[in-house]
Amino acid sequence: MNMPIKMQYFKNPKNGELTQSQLDALARELDAIKQEVLDDIGEKDAQYIRRVYSTVRYSSIAGRACLFAGWFPPAWLLGTALLGFSKIMENMELGHNVMHGQYDWMNDPKFHGSTYEWDIVGTADNWRQTHNYKHHTYTNIKGMDDDIGYGLLRLFPEQRWKPGFLLQPIYAIPFCLLFQWGVAIQNLEIGKVWFGRKTKQELKEEWKPLQTKITKQLFKDYVFFPLIAGPAALPVLAGNFVANGIRNIWTFSIIFCGHFTKDVEVFPKTVLENESRGHWYMRQIRGSSNLTGSEAFHILTGHLSHQIEHHLYPDIPARRYRKMAPKVQAVCEKYGLNYNNASLLKQYGSVIKRIAKYAFPFKK
Repeated sequence: MNMPIKMQYFKNPKNGELTQSQLDALARELDAIKQEVLDDIGEKDAQYIRRVYSTVRYSSIAGRACLFAGWFPPAWLLGTALLGFSKIMENMELGHNVMHGQYDWMNDPKFHGSTYEWDIVGTADNWRQTHNYKHHTYTNIKGMDDDIGYGLLRLFPEQRWKPGFLLQPIYAIPFCLLFQWGVAIQNLEIGKVWFGRKTKQELKEEWKPLQTKITKQLFKDYVFFPLIAGPAALPVLAGNFVANGIRNIWTFSIIFCGHFTKDVEVFPKTVLENESRGHWYMRQIRGSSNLTGSEAFHILTGHLSHQIEHHLYPDIPARRYRKMAPKVQAVCEKYGLNYNNASLLKQYGSVIKRIAKYAFPFKK
């Protein structure tokens, strides 16, 4: 009963093995940190997310207004920057966190996880399935978590190598630039059609709501706003295109730095056999990495710069992660678990190394 619980895959030597009794104690301490926050959640959290909503709305309005004068280069630059900022905030600090159910307790349809629809080409319903359910339940479990490389990249030696991965240092670039599109089609699992595990009719039915969302988004950014801009149509179209690109690059960078850095691990399906809460907590810690930075930086990441805390407590308002982090780190140190925390530059560098290294058939 008190033998160390082993993961059966490559293990980061920075992490110690824990017995079941230690895992149970780990769970109690991490649960206590969560309960302390739950007991304090209230109006100040509601006020915060309303301010975020207003910031997204008014920065978008200001950005689009500047783009209407986009024939004047400074106005175009300012408008594109404001719109890009608005899209980042909507995607990261508003949409992502609201759809996790972090503000369901407000009983406000505007901030309810089951009804929120965000400003990207992918549908919220698809994301709730691939991310909220699959990723957060089966974090970094090979064959169950579709977010491991998004089916395009080999980032861990445990992933089976194929010759096509030799090109991943190249095609990772357009994937970064068009990241919202990768998120959009992820749940379609197009590869299953090729291998006969899904019919073309099933794919067609799954495509319909996505097609509707894509049409709506493309019309808004590349038809409606350029059209009403009149003589500034081209600057508006270009500004929308660049703003979406800025958001894609930022989102890709933060997500990859939270999941695919040097010390992050993946796990086999066997870890699910009689998995205790403590073991689940340990898997979240060993499968995540954090980013250091200022308060403004954390807000721009949607507080996913605290990916460890997010994986441990996905339904807690993300603004709380900064104060929870030192307590979580202390618990990790107590139980000999690596608290993977470094600057964006360092973590991003390790991601790039993974993309380059595992393009080849390395086994470790």
